[in-house]
Amino acid sequence: MTKILIWIVVVGVVFGLLWWQGQIQRIRDYVAQTREELRKCTWPSWDELKGSTVVVLISVVLLSVFTVGVDQLLFLIFFKL
Repeated sequence: MTKILIWIVVVGVVFGLLWWQGQIQRIRDYVAQTREELRKCTWPSWDELKGSTVVVLISVVLLSVFTVGVDQLLFLIFFKL
């Protein structure tokens, strides 16, 4: 119970200090500006999102196959010969 009260006091003091310095208002302004910028964004449609996901998955698979192939080739060159 004592630990909870200590944490409540610490959080209260930190919040009061931030409020006194004006940091709470700055955070509120930052969140409001971020929301405003996000409203200006154009979001991809469901079909565009699926297409991009397929492209990323294919790229990851190809890069993985290439990396494993080069690793195996270098292993054969340096350790088997």
